[in-house]
Amino acid sequence: MNALSRLWQAWLATLQTIARDKGVVLILGLAPLIYGFFYPWPYGTQVVTRVPVAVVDLDHSNLSRQITRYVQASPRVEVRLITGDEHAAQQALWAGEIEGFAVLPRDLKRSVLRGSPAVVTVQANGSYALLNKAVSYGFSEAIGTVSAGVEIAKLEAAGQGKLQAQASRNPISTQLVALFNPTEGYGSYVVPAVALLILQQTLLMGVGMLVGLWCETGQKRADAFTWLGRLLAFCTIGWANGLLYFGWIYWLQDFPRGGNPGGALLLLACYVPAICTLGALLGVWFGNRERALQVLLFTALPVIFVSGFSWPSESLPPLLQHLRWLFPSTAGIQASLKLNQMGAPLADVAGLLGLLSLLALGCGGWLLRVTRLRQF
Repeated sequence: MNALSRLWQAWLATLQTIARDKGVVLILGLAPLIYGFFYPWPYGTQVVTRVPVAVVDLDHSNLSRQITRYVQASPRVEVRLITGDEHAAQQALWAGEIEGFAVLPRDLKRSVLRGSPAVVTVQANGSYALLNKAVSYGFSEAIGTVSAGVEIAKLEAAGQGKLQAQASRNPISTQLVALFNPTEGYGSYVVPAVALLILQQTLLMGVGMLVGLWCETGQKRADAFTWLGRLLAFCTIGWANGLLYFGWIYWLQDFPRGGNPGGALLLLACYVPAICTLGALLGVWFGNRERALQVLLFTALPVIFVSGFSWPSESLPPLLQHLRWLFPSTAGIQASLKLNQMGAPLADVAGLLGLLSLLALGCGGWLLRVTRLRQF
């Protein structure tokens, strides 16, 4: 049998083995499909709105009531309680009925009319970053709008026209533009990056399990073309899953996509082999089907933490800043975000693609060395 025939037979036999193994089919085939539909589901609203809050009005003036009305009009928060008792608001916060409250102090209006500094305290549940942000922004925007109106009214009373007073109040305006994530949605931020991690972890576990099984049954040692056929079969499934995410799930969930589709395909061509060769090498190292699943199952969180999208890589310990490049997901996530969301040219991700290719070649070469047929 010539080399191409051995490669073809190994590719076909591996796909047949995968199809007969329910555990591997579940991880390589069904898990990416289920993750693709259900992981983005909770983030369908993209932004947090109508967060329950309270207003503690100790001033009982028309100014404090105006602030309360502006807070009620904010889409970020929903006023569930208006009270003159700060202790009642704290009890509601501790009971989980609200996520924050603002205290409008006594003599608020008098301080404003006198030109004295007036401070409105906002307390929010900082243990939930997104809720805390919504509460802080909701109160800040409402209070800032009322404060601007008061200042403009003072300038008009001093003799300025309305337009002049508005210009004096805000001499330099700002325009905030969210590039690459126009809705500033949480789902658009997290899912495109996590998708690459889903592809990696499912492939690593599935490949590791099957190679671990081959080690247990004495099928580990084979010639180079047989292993190339096996790896090509794993890559075939990985490429299909990658196309499912890049080509359909991003479109179905309306995530930012299509910036550089040709570059995204080239990324998959480099990313999937790097994962498959690493998974096969780990499977040989574990030498056991179940151990591959047990060890790789808990690596998802550390891997996503060091990938650099959820936490700045510059803030990681120096050792982790180097070790993180051993995971294909580190380069894959960075390249995918640049190609799919930002539309970067290939030149901007050439280094990341080169690193993935080196990982594939390095792991593949090591795999062929430790699994080569022994000559007796």
